[in-house]
Amino acid sequence: MENIMALAADPTAWVALATLIALEVVLGIDNLIFISILTNKLPEHQRARARRIGIGLALIMRLGLLGTIALIVRATAPIELFGQTLFLSWRDAILIAGGLFLVWKATKEIHHSVDPDPHPDFLSGREAGLGFSAAIAQILVLDLVFSIDSIITAVGMTPHVPIMVVAVIVAVTVMLLAAEPLSRFIQKNPTLVMLALAFLLMIGMTLIAEGFGAHIPKGYIYAAMAFSVLVEVLNMLARRAHQRRSAVKAAPGKA
Repeated sequence: MENIMALAADPTAWVALATLIALEVVLGIDNLIFISILTNKLPEHQRARARRIGIGLALIMRLGLLGTIALIVRATAPIELFGQTLFLSWRDAILIAGGLFLVWKATKEIHHSVDPDPHPDFLSGREAGLGFSAAIAQILVLDLVFSIDSIITAVGMTPHVPIMVVAVIVAVTVMLLAAEPLSRFIQKNPTLVMLALAFLLMIGMTLIAEGFGAHIPKGYIYAAMAFSVLVEVLNMLARRAHQRRSAVKAAPGKA
């Protein structure tokens, strides 16, 4: 308790908390895009519940991982297998596996978007479709990848666990509040789905590259995403302006 009161009176602790919250929210955007796209494929009455469960699992997983910080930090050490030291750590292996999953999932969703007829899945050979349990399972896999990345980021920012806990809770709360509006916005603007899937593909490739030791500054990734979103917003405004002009031209004829 005294430790928490000391942190509350320390200005540097508040700076670290604000910085960490901002980083956690930014890292959570990737996860939120995936959850929004995935849950929008479910029946409408299941979507909100799936989003709440998915984000709730992210919170539980991140708080649980905070209790094993020592293990998470050691996860960055090279894997030792049968007396041999590998060039990969457990964190690297998880990032590569998560990146491959994200590339596979984004590629499959892009295929379904350009060929929406219910043909067998070109990657699995089965009918395209998504059940509630399958959606939660896929969200859980990505929650694990992003949670570990999030916790390692938190450990690098501050040694104080209470600050990490508060930052994670605030960031996941922001995700929970933003999930519904983001999902509705994506659903109302179908062209954004392809853009979001392209983001997931890029994020997946970034995770794979980082797993193999090729560090890519996050600023480059988010700058590219922001520029792409700006271009899409301009396209949306142009389409709406064209629709208004068409409506005005058609109005005299109707009269």
